[in-house]
Amino acid sequence: MNIKRKKMLLPVVIVIVAGLGLQGCSSTSKAKTSSATTSDTARSIEAYFTPARTSTKKPDAEGFIQRWLLLEPINKPNRSNTVFTDSYIRKAFDTLYFPNQFTILPKDGEKVKVGEQELTWHSLDSKNFNVKLFRFAYGLNKPIYGVLFWAVTVVNSPQELKNVRMAVGSNSASMWWLNGKESVILSGDRRMVMDDGVSNRLTLNKGKNIIRGAVINGPGMSDFCVRFLDEKGAPIKDITISYE
Repeated sequence: MNIKRKKMLLPVVIVIVAGLGLQGCSSTSKAKTSSATTSDTARSIEAYFTPARTSTKKPDAEGFIQRWLLLEPINKPNRSNTVFTDSYIRKAFDTLYFPNQFTILPKDGEKVKVGEQELTWHSLDSKNFNVKLFRFAYGLNKPIYGVLFWAVTVVNSPQELKNVRMAVGSNSASMWWLNGKESVILSGDRRMVMDDGVSNRLTLNKGKNIIRGAVINGPGMSDFCVRFLDEKGAPIKDITISYE
């Protein structure tokens, strides 16, 4: 069940998404996951994603960003999500897993080597306001538990926009950067709730802006959602999203 809840804007320095999961926190979602996977034998992402074909895409009606370059999950075994403290996830996301991790603007189909894993970037449009990482991994027959996801997208603004805020929700923990600067961090074992973590005031540059996100999860579902809010808390929709 998608959970949307509007919250008052609270200043947050950075958000990291660890284990994106809309279906609920890991302590309750494992049973749901088991029944979902046993009935879903197709191993396809088509019900949740479409390939990004057009050059740009608008946010949805509520400003959520649906176009992302997603890296297949990195193995990061954790039996519980309770370990995802700020210090733990900062260390986990500061670790260099692949070259140019914090500067790369990947291309669809590009491959990277992470230890013994060879992983592929996928340029996708989510069919939902939230990006279902669990379904992404499951549909590609990749690990679904004890994983770390990387996500990248490009936000194009027709003009400079000051005093905006990045609003993020994730299951489980996550961290997010705008144009190379840490913006939001979400720690702990949590459900994905829209606008769960909101950054301090930011500036969207005129032209290209790059969002990077990392999501980590042990057991349970994984997903995330991201959008920008103006000074009055209204979603910003006069932007376009691209993958290059």
